[in-house]
Amino acid sequence: MMKVILLESVEKVGKKGDVLNVAPGFARNYLIPRKLAMEVTPSNIKMVEMRQQALKKKEEKERLSYQEQINKLNEVHLEIRRRSSEKDVIFGSVSAADIQEELARLGFEIDKKKIMLDEPIKRLGTFTIPIKIYHDERAEIKVTVSKEEPTTSGSTAEEQKNS
Repeated sequence: MMKVILLESVEKVGKKGDVLNVAPGFARNYLIPRKLAMEVTPSNIKMVEMRQQALKKKEEKERLSYQEQINKLNEVHLEIRRRSSEKDVIFGSVSAADIQEELARLGFEIDKKKIMLDEPIKRLGTFTIPIKIYHDERAEIKVTVSKEEPTTSGSTAEEQKNS
């Protein structure tokens, strides 16, 4: 076995900064040439410790800025109107893309993949939707899907507003 320090997180092996025992061939042929790891020596350990301290400071600073975003998102309550049947089943659905669009209108730049909607919303009601912000940190927004009132004449709501 050979002791190495991971310089990058490697899936199914370990996280950045971990000190691991790996097969010598795996270290020499894969990890070290790709600059994913370095062999453990006293000077390498000191260098990695300094890097880790700087990384921890940076991560803490990022986490605090993300915490601010989480607090703002936790206050968000979106209202989305959809046409629906008498049984409160909506025509179409409310997807992560619809939620992303509404959040963008409020000034939040959230990647659609981070909106943790298991399946599109197909009923009227209020739902709590988790949004992945930073590693395991999540915000929760409230989304109310309400009934869109049908317009009485053939004109759209926009045209009625303008008249």
